[in-house]
Amino acid sequence: MPFQGGSCEHTAKSGRNRPWAPAPARRPPWTSRDGRPLWPQAEPLVGRRARGSPSGRGAAERLDAPTGSALHRLPPTRLSGPGGKMAATAECDVVMAATEPELLEDEDSKREAESFKEQGNAYYAKKDYNEAYNYYTKAIDMCPNNASYYGNRAATLMMLGRFREALGDAQQSVRLDDSFVRGHLREGKCHLSLGNAMAACRSFQRALELDHKNAQAQQEFKNANAVLEYEKIAEVDFEKRDFRKVVFCMDRALEFAPACHRFKILKAECLAMLGRYPEAQFVASDILRMDSTNADALYVRGLCLYYEDCIEKAVQFFVQALRMAPDHEKACVACRNAKALKAKKEDGNKAFKEGNYKLAYELYTEALGIDPNNIKTNAKLYCNRGTVNSKLRKLEDAIEDCTNAVKLDDTYIKAYLRRAQCYMDTEQFEEAVRDYEKVYQTEKTKEHKQLLKNAQLELKKSKRKDYYKILGVDKNASEDEIKKAYRKRALMHHPDRHSGASAEVQKEEEKKFKEVGEAFTILSDPKKKTRYDSGQDLDEEGMNMGDFDANNIFKAFFGGPGGFSFEASGPGNFYFQFG
Repeated sequence: MPFQGGSCEHTAKSGRNRPWAPAPARRPPWTSRDGRPLWPQAEPLVGRRARGSPSGRGAAERLDAPTGSALHRLPPTRLSGPGGKMAATAECDVVMAATEPELLEDEDSKREAESFKEQGNAYYAKKDYNEAYNYYTKAIDMCPNNASYYGNRAATLMMLGRFREALGDAQQSVRLDDSFVRGHLREGKCHLSLGNAMAACRSFQRALELDHKNAQAQQEFKNANAVLEYEKIAEVDFEKRDFRKVVFCMDRALEFAPACHRFKILKAECLAMLGRYPEAQFVASDILRMDSTNADALYVRGLCLYYEDCIEKAVQFFVQALRMAPDHEKACVACRNAKALKAKKEDGNKAFKEGNYKLAYELYTEALGIDPNNIKTNAKLYCNRGTVNSKLRKLEDAIEDCTNAVKLDDTYIKAYLRRAQCYMDTEQFEEAVRDYEKVYQTEKTKEHKQLLKNAQLELKKSKRKDYYKILGVDKNASEDEIKKAYRKRALMHHPDRHSGASAEVQKEEEKKFKEVGEAFTILSDPKKKTRYDSGQDLDEEGMNMGDFDANNIFKAFFGGPGGFSFEASGPGNFYFQFG
């Protein structure tokens, strides 16, 4: 019975009698109707990524495709077997060989890279390192697996002082070729310049393993060990607070490690501790210009301001350092000390202005115990406490405080002036003149000049006979007080009163008797007294005190009715005669 509803008829009989023929070809499921593949055609076996791709500085990279990917495996092919039956599905791996144009392209890239390298070498020889860098970079872009290109660019970056970038190139060069001696040398040199002497030693050791006679490797290995030794010495000396020696060690280490921030920071901190603030600030500021977030540099910058008594600005730097590194212990301690010192000092100043000198003294003393390393602030605190002591009339204590102030800061003019005034008040005129001379040499003002002249005058007067002291009267004594004092002293020291004493005592009393008469002669005459008080030389008016006769003054004073008169019967022999 015929099959109805189809386009053709099929019977078992007719099928058996026809000869065999292959089934019509069917379209593979992975192609479109026009025979094109449904996915992008891949390069055979090994693909090439275009230059300027995001992988590795725009270099043309050779990429190995993973097994089983579209680059290796074609889709399954179905074949029709005899009798129109579908054959079993078969899978096959088709490996495609690189074409000749690709091999030619590799050769062209190498030749172009070599050309760039040669141009880079030419600029390097001319010391145009920026251009040399550009051409070495082009060579690397063309052939990223060439160790010498990275080595050359590392050398260029070292000449530009970009040691951290140079380190990366040097390390890449020895990764590509571990037998590259110059690459190991450059890696070690970069490590050493950045202050990593231990890593530098390892690099130089590897270079010596490859070439044990290499003189440069031998010398650099010695340099790296020297830096390690300087680090050890500096660490010990810092604990001993021998900051000068630490600075010396860091200067020597920086000769081999010029880009090491750690060495520079340690040097700057020690310079600050030594009071060499401008030098310390220069080092810290130089680091901050390159790295504004460097917490150590911010700390040292604040430390310099703190030690220069710019406490408010110092606190700002300490806070900024703690933002960058919240666990920065030194910045935390310095910030706490700065705030405490500022508060105590302000409280002491307030108490002084209010006239509460005892409280001011206590507050200044507490402030002095906060940070003994803050030289300038402590110098001011000592001077302030000295002022308090002078108000309390503790002049010797005031002198001691001012002396401590100038020991800490020998340029502190206010401390010298305060101490000089205390010296004047205690009649230590030579010391006062010395302090005023120091002040006037530093600041030649009219006020300082007058203070010096006054001290010099008092010193000159102090070296003369103190007639007031001889008579035992005050400098403001009246005429009657001077006469009474003369009467008392003249009778006390008159030679006749000591005629029975030893020759030595008689001589001493005779000297005092003459001095009493001399003092009375000057102080009883208003004109002479004025000249004497002003410090002028009395001999300028023709007064020769060597011709002075104490007996005549005595007779003139005690002579007359109801008085005393003395007659001399011979040298050294006196007797009283009462009227």
